[in-house]
Amino acid sequence: MSRVWPWLLALVFTFWVLLPIYLIALSAFAPREAVYAWPKALWPREVSLDTLRFFFGVEGVWRATATSLAVAGLTMLFSLLLGAPAGYALARYPFFGRDLFRVFLILTRAFPIVVLALPLAVLFLRVGLYDTPLGVALVHTALTLPFSVMVSASLFLSIPKELEEAAWTLGCTRSQAFLKVVLPLALPGLAATAIFAFITSWNEVFAASVLTLQNKTLTAFLLSLLDESPLPFKFAGGFFLVVPALVFIFAVRRYLFTLWGIASR
Repeated sequence: MSRVWPWLLALVFTFWVLLPIYLIALSAFAPREAVYAWPKALWPREVSLDTLRFFFGVEGVWRATATSLAVAGLTMLFSLLLGAPAGYALARYPFFGRDLFRVFLILTRAFPIVVLALPLAVLFLRVGLYDTPLGVALVHTALTLPFSVMVSASLFLSIPKELEEAAWTLGCTRSQAFLKVVLPLALPGLAATAIFAFITSWNEVFAASVLTLQNKTLTAFLLSLLDESPLPFKFAGGFFLVVPALVFIFAVRRYLFTLWGIASR
């Protein structure tokens, strides 16, 4: 019986996660009339692209999608470029106040973005970053950076320093030892960090709504149309928001499995 419980919990958790996605996809691929039908059928009686065509035909959807991809890509890049070196420094170099630095790093998440939104908007207006993908990406990077640094630090701590020292004795410089020895071993964890940064940026809506006016991300664009948009548009938009994250996770699943010591072909 003790072996059954983990499988039951995994089944319940899978059902809890996949059921909303399935219901959204069911409505997204249903005819527009079926979206308003009640009770809802749990199996599609008819598959139609009318709802998605209606969604993609709305002016501004493709532009907002491109902006979201640009912002999420920049956030992922900045999180890795800033978080990985900081995590490596925390893991390899002892310095005064290192533990205190980690505490303050975590405490940065205690500041709600709602409080910082107005000062950030004023600052971005002054420096010319308001209503730009770069400005939104910088805010999203600030949201994901603590996680990126802490995960990277734990990751580099798990890689024995003796491997680097062995590379030094074989003629590698510190940079070469990092690139040829440490970085390949760290790729699974860095992939998980990239996934977190991408999904956080793709789904974030408050900062994107406050800091953009014309160049809205997809979440901010959908939020601005939420009250006046019909039900099929909402289901299609929800499905389209979920798909990139699922595709991105599927693309790097091999690294996620390796992170947990599971072989994947």
